[in-house]
Amino acid sequence: MSSQHRTYRIGQIVPSSNVTMETEVPAILRARQTVAPERFTFHSSRMRMTHVTPEQLKAMDADSDRCAVELSDARVDVLGYACLVAIMSMGLGYHRTSEERLHRRTQENGAPAPVVTSAGALVHGLHTIGAKKVALIAPYMRPLTETVVGYLTHEGIDVLDYRALEIPDNLAVAAHDPGNLPALARALDHADADAVVLSACVQMPSLGAIEEAEQLLGKPVVSAAVCTAHQMLRALDLPAVAPGAGHLLSGAYAEAPPAQQAATTA
Repeated sequence: MSSQHRTYRIGQIVPSSNVTMETEVPAILRARQTVAPERFTFHSSRMRMTHVTPEQLKAMDADSDRCAVELSDARVDVLGYACLVAIMSMGLGYHRTSEERLHRRTQENGAPAPVVTSAGALVHGLHTIGAKKVALIAPYMRPLTETVVGYLTHEGIDVLDYRALEIPDNLAVAAHDPGNLPALARALDHADADAVVLSACVQMPSLGAIEEAEQLLGKPVVSAAVCTAHQMLRALDLPAVAPGAGHLLSGAYAEAPPAQQAATTA
């Protein structure tokens, strides 16, 4: 089969209470199907987590190895780890450790596939668009939001301002109205920011508000889900472009090197 018409299997490692990543990433990639020939199917394995607390996040992350093996049983072409704060709460730079370990699990299972974490994808997406200063919105309680801020700071991204919505229940995070996000973003101190992170969480829906927020703020707006989709496409060596998903997926960064290549050439 021609690579131009190939169907790619997208695997996602998902918290058990996450109901957004399996809607937003498919929506982005299906929008891409309107402008490019590749097709995608979507496959998930779940880790138990209901409340966004450090204890549940740590226990959930320990289950990610099982999920990587299960998805590699399906011979997926790329794996996405769909919980940003679980990675960031495990320590500075942990997305690299997680991506390498889970990739090894796929290798050991005879079905090697690249692994993208939403945490690493957000970092890489911001670096890709040259954003050194950002403002962000997160649904987490303030201590976990501060963990995200510290993680990004360690990766060379200065968070000028942030809003912690302090929603502890993960299903309540998914129920947050994305229509409220542009106004929340406008209220941030974003004048000197290079970009705004509309949702630093793959459970809080934001895709439908990305382009509205860009028009309102007059600068690039990303989300953890948009960055994850961009990085998945680049890990598959496909042009990272999709309509309706904002500046990062506009085509301006369609051929940006994936994180692993960027790390070795930096």
